[in-house]
Amino acid sequence: MATESRSRRLSITSDSSISSSPERGADDDAEDSVVDGNDSQSSLSVSLREMELDTIEYERRRRQSPICRLPAELLIAVFSKLSSPGQVKNCMLVCKSWATNSVDLLWHRPSTSSWKHLLNVIHSVRKTNGFFAYQDLVRRLNLGSLKEEVSDGTLQPLSICKRIERLTLPGCKMLTDLSVADVIEGNRALLAVDVSELDQITDRSLFAVANNCYKLQGLNITSCKRVTDMSLVAVAKNCRRVKRLKFNDCPQLTDFSILAFADNCHDILEIDLYKCINVTDSSITAILQRSRQLRELRLAQCSRITDEAFLSLHQADRFEGLRILDLTDCNELNNPGLQRIVQAAPRLRNLVLAKCRNISDAGVLAITKLGKNLHFLHLGHCASITDYGVSHLVRYCNRIRYIDFSCCTNLTDESVSLLATLPRLKRIGLVKCGNITDRSIRALAAPKRSGFGLGYHPNNLERLHLSYCTHLTIQGIRTLLINCPQLTHLSLTGVHPFLREDLLAFCRDAPDEFNEHQRDVFCVFSGEGVEALRKWLQENYMSPIAADLESFEDTFPNTLGRHVSTFPPETMQGHHTIVPFPHHQFPFGAALQSMLPQPYDAAPPPSPDPELFDPDLHLGDTGGDVAQSIPPPPPPLIPTHTAPTLTAADDAIDEDLDDGNETMGGL
Repeated sequence: MATESRSRRLSITSDSSISSSPERGADDDAEDSVVDGNDSQSSLSVSLREMELDTIEYERRRRQSPICRLPAELLIAVFSKLSSPGQVKNCMLVCKSWATNSVDLLWHRPSTSSWKHLLNVIHSVRKTNGFFAYQDLVRRLNLGSLKEEVSDGTLQPLSICKRIERLTLPGCKMLTDLSVADVIEGNRALLAVDVSELDQITDRSLFAVANNCYKLQGLNITSCKRVTDMSLVAVAKNCRRVKRLKFNDCPQLTDFSILAFADNCHDILEIDLYKCINVTDSSITAILQRSRQLRELRLAQCSRITDEAFLSLHQADRFEGLRILDLTDCNELNNPGLQRIVQAAPRLRNLVLAKCRNISDAGVLAITKLGKNLHFLHLGHCASITDYGVSHLVRYCNRIRYIDFSCCTNLTDESVSLLATLPRLKRIGLVKCGNITDRSIRALAAPKRSGFGLGYHPNNLERLHLSYCTHLTIQGIRTLLINCPQLTHLSLTGVHPFLREDLLAFCRDAPDEFNEHQRDVFCVFSGEGVEALRKWLQENYMSPIAADLESFEDTFPNTLGRHVSTFPPETMQGHHTIVPFPHHQFPFGAALQSMLPQPYDAAPPPSPDPELFDPDLHLGDTGGDVAQSIPPPPPPLIPTHTAPTLTAADDAIDEDLDDGNETMGGL
């Protein structure tokens, strides 16, 4: 019984399994064997085909030149070294591989320098069947060279370029929001926008920037007088990565927009507010306190800026990164404000205080704390400055390269003689300094002592502004030209000895906007004109003149009486030639050798003695012709600091700033 029931259960199970499976035909086994055989043959045939293709590819590549087998990265690196777009274009025409790896270099910044080139760019980006999507390759678009011709109809076809990083449209005054906003719309990659001098641009374009350009780093709306605070506040809130702002000549802007940038954008490196006459102290204080990386601050003609903008800073605030400060024509700035500026920004390199008429010797003494960091100083129209302030400035700030004391009418030959000792001085402005004479010119023409040895090298002056210095003579300027081989610009407007036909022949033309009187007294020599004037004076004044010798000995007494222009030719070979002179061979004798300008690298602190000049610094006795009395030292502080020393890293940073930037002229 048990056996039968077990057999019955097995048969039921077998029947159920058979019924639940799909029915198989009689030749199923045969088909399976055929399929197995085909699978094996198929996989073998695929492998053979791949081998054949690999062999063909290998043979093709073997027939190519070695450079065609380079990786794409190396090809791009090679193409990037080409010097002209024409060479890159020729590479594109070699083969598909070269075209693929070079097209981006050619279209990264397409040439739009002429109308023909611009039309070619527009035609290419509008192609629908092009080999490349050219509209996606354009990264930088600059139409500044065609600013008189570009209109909305020109720019609108380029609105399909949605990967632009830098949009530069300076001075394209026919452009309006219609095309500019269309180009900006949808352009999420924009880093810099320059719409300076676009009179018809309004808030619409700036709102487009705020809503699309979240990566924006630079914005230039110079002279866009229809842009208001409202759109700029939107930009400040949405574009928090902004680093460079140029709002020059926008008198409609107020503290409302500037404070918005101070509150939201903490990475600002540069801000220009020239002629923003409604900006007040609170904005400047906020920008300084919240933009700790600020490097350049320009506030020229911001007439509402006072000392309070800087005195409101916390006592512990230090702005080590600030390098350039322009306060031109900030009439309300006084010495206390300047002292706080120097204290808070001890590494200023360029300081412009032109037309800050309240600055006096006390302010100059504060500036001396900048020491060797200071390279550029403009104190034009600061008429209260005297020889006293200049003497301390030269003692401490001996790396000055450009200095301007135009219209500082209290300065005399003593100041210029000291300024002439600055070893790196290249440019000096002395316009309307009516007290200076040929004695100053000969001091400027004297060779520079090199280091602590007896070597000298020619003067490295490049530009000299002496207009309306009416006491100068042809003999003095002759000495200057002969001994300053690098001089390329010399202004002598209003200096009557040079308003002669034979000398004006070398002068450049007066600007068109000058009136008749200005044209009559205009006298500026530049470039080839300086060289022609130098040659003419050498040929027509071959030997020293009595007045020359007498004036020179007033400047350098106790010498052998030799004229400064009689330096041996070896001293004038090249700009950096240094020729040592033993005492018995020195052309002016040992006495003059010891009295030539000395370096001030290790100058002691100034003495509170009321005597103006240290005997070691004095270039020579003026004899009986000193009609100007030296003003007594003013009551403010006498600096007790020592000149700061800089490391090699500091020098490297300074040189880098000189090469750049400087910038920082454009976005």
